[in-house]
Amino acid sequence: MHLKNNIVLIGMPGVGKSTVGVILAKILGYKFIDTDIVIQNAENKLLKEIIHQEGVDGFINAENRSVSRLNAENSVIATGGSVVYGEAAMKHLSENGIIIYLKLDYNRLRRRLGNIKNRGVVIRPGQTLSELYNERVPLYEKYADIIIDENGCNIEKTVNNILAELDNHIVKNAQ
Repeated sequence: MHLKNNIVLIGMPGVGKSTVGVILAKILGYKFIDTDIVIQNAENKLLKEIIHQEGVDGFINAENRSVSRLNAENSVIATGGSVVYGEAAMKHLSENGIIIYLKLDYNRLRRRLGNIKNRGVVIRPGQTLSELYNERVPLYEKYADIIIDENGCNIEKTVNNILAELDNHIVKNAQ
């Protein structure tokens, strides 16, 4: 049996994928990979430069390319919020890991994100955060093996919920 030994965090920008990912990696003794950094290294440009020069679609293609080639094991992988647009990337991540969607309701997310321009959120010209949220949530839900509701949770509680769900998931799938 092929062991899915990576943990992949997906979700909107601002839900804490990188923060939670680093803590999880420490607790589990895993490596930590941030796909935004993988993309920047592969393209030799900052994310905002890729978006500026190649547009949203160009960025999504670069992300799909880099992530679908990612060779990782025993790693916690924090992905960019737009990774779910890349079918090849998501197939690759699903085959090599357990996908965990960190879910936050829209109003909490909006408060947490503040100014999305500074965050390098992959959003099309004229698209609102609310439209982006509604477009992505079904994709996050489609790919998720586990959904973690972060509403009302701090980082520590989110991490503990993930660890508990991982235990359940691994036990269920071992039977």
